[in-house]
Amino acid sequence: MPPGSGLTALPAGGDGPRHPNYFLLGFVGALGVLTAWLLVEALIGVRAVLVYILVALFLAVGLNPVIEGLRDRARMPRWGAVLTVCLAMVLFAAVFVWAIAPPLTEQAASFAANLPDTVDSLRRTPFFADLERRYDVLDRIEGLVTAPDFGQQVFGGLVGVGQVVFNTLFATSTVFILTLFFMASLPGILDVSYRFVPRSNRDGVRRIGDEIVRRIGAFIAGQLVVAAFGGVVAFFFLWAVGSAYALTLALVVAVTALIPLVGTTIGALAASAAVALGSPLLGLVTLVFFLVYQQIESYVISPRVMRHAVDVAPTANITAALVGGTLMGLVGALLAIPTVAALTIILKQVVFPRLERR
Repeated sequence: MPPGSGLTALPAGGDGPRHPNYFLLGFVGALGVLTAWLLVEALIGVRAVLVYILVALFLAVGLNPVIEGLRDRARMPRWGAVLTVCLAMVLFAAVFVWAIAPPLTEQAASFAANLPDTVDSLRRTPFFADLERRYDVLDRIEGLVTAPDFGQQVFGGLVGVGQVVFNTLFATSTVFILTLFFMASLPGILDVSYRFVPRSNRDGVRRIGDEIVRRIGAFIAGQLVVAAFGGVVAFFFLWAVGSAYALTLALVVAVTALIPLVGTTIGALAASAAVALGSPLLGLVTLVFFLVYQQIESYVISPRVMRHAVDVAPTANITAALVGGTLMGLVGALLAIPTVAALTIILKQVVFPRLERR
């Protein structure tokens, strides 16, 4: 080959097969695995924050129809409607705490005051006397209380309870503040999200996105209506049977009714147990009443309220709530049904029409 031609002479044997650089492949693969592992660890570390953001965004989208209704009917600016909704939420939380804190304090004080008499009456019963003779229950309890590390154990338990209370208050305040910001800036968030879609498809995506937002808002509104109706029914029944804590138990029933699938049952058991402390017969009557009402709510009230909220089959609702509850607990159960409703809209308006055109 002439010199200066710019070409490099090939080996005598020709090109031949080139072997890959296994060291480079292994290094790149290990680097990819390490990067994926670091990303997973980072997501696990900020999991709580992501859950807070997801719940706050869900609440903001769900409360958006209320804000729009206040803007249209009361001629409020958006900031005024957002402030009104936030004040209503704070007022409800204050009423709930005001209604539930004094009875709990009173019951705890009464239990502590009556504990010696209760123990003495138990010791006089044949069953407890036989239990004491066989297993020395009181001696074991006395030994536990007089143990040197009893104070440390009690203090550690109180610290644990205090930490749980602090974490709950922190999570609640964080979600509330994030919800406030999301409610105020939701139109801007949606507009920015739609701008990531090419202009040719933007109108269709906007239509589907607005429909998803409307469905989520309708779902939350429906849940609130069902819960409020259950709380009102519970209040009138508990007031009729003479319960001293009718308002408190009615609020508990209403709040727990927001939990999909098991919420009404939890509220019914709590109310029945509270009534049974004063009268076991009335507690049984209360349990029977709530079981009957639960059937009416499940098959009459809730289907009528939710008919136009989430157009999802009941089987899909139950499956979604179970899967969501298994993956993310209570938060997953709350978010599962609106998520399935959103997927249903995408399937009906995007996936199925494209499959039909093929």
